[in-house]
Amino acid sequence: MTPPPRKVRADAQRNREAVLAAAERLFTERGDPDRVSMDDIATAAGVGKGTLFRRFGDRVGLVKELVERRTEQLRADVVAGPPPLGPGAPADERALALLDALLALKLDTRPLMLALENAGSGSPYLNTTYSLWHAELTALLTEARGKQNADFLAHALLAAVRSDLIEHLSAGGTPPRRIHDGVAALARAVLATEA
Repeated sequence: MTPPPRKVRADAQRNREAVLAAAERLFTERGDPDRVSMDDIATAAGVGKGTLFRRFGDRVGLVKELVERRTEQLRADVVAGPPPLGPGAPADERALALLDALLALKLDTRPLMLALENAGSGSPYLNTTYSLWHAELTALLTEARGKQNADFLAHALLAAVRSDLIEHLSAGGTPPRRIHDGVAALARAVLATEA
């Protein structure tokens, strides 16, 4: 028989929230998590540096936790939310809505997403977030246009919302609306093509 999960102490929960709030603020202010040290975060959160390392491991652990928090609602909407993102809408509409939501999330959290994608051994494909969205998009493409090439096409469509591309376009002055329109046009072309 497995023991019941341990309750998180109230002070530990407060410390965790203080660390996450401080990390997110500093990462956003400085525009790049690499410009923020664990000492900076500990000082801003009012906790010891050891607390950070015990709870999060390192800066990448903090970034992963912050990204996880940002993606929880999106996951819930995909699984059980209202159409067009959630069940009930046709698969092609859901695929378009998912790509649009992912793009919005990445635009809203550019430094965090870029840091997370770069943390996967230098590859954006080696993190759990990528695997989750790839599986979801593959399933939607399979439903919308058949299994043929669905796996590859999901990778290709997700490449259009990679953080390094978003960063490149944004830094070059491309407005968010044009990026959204371009991703939607690409997705519609893929979905309209016969399998």
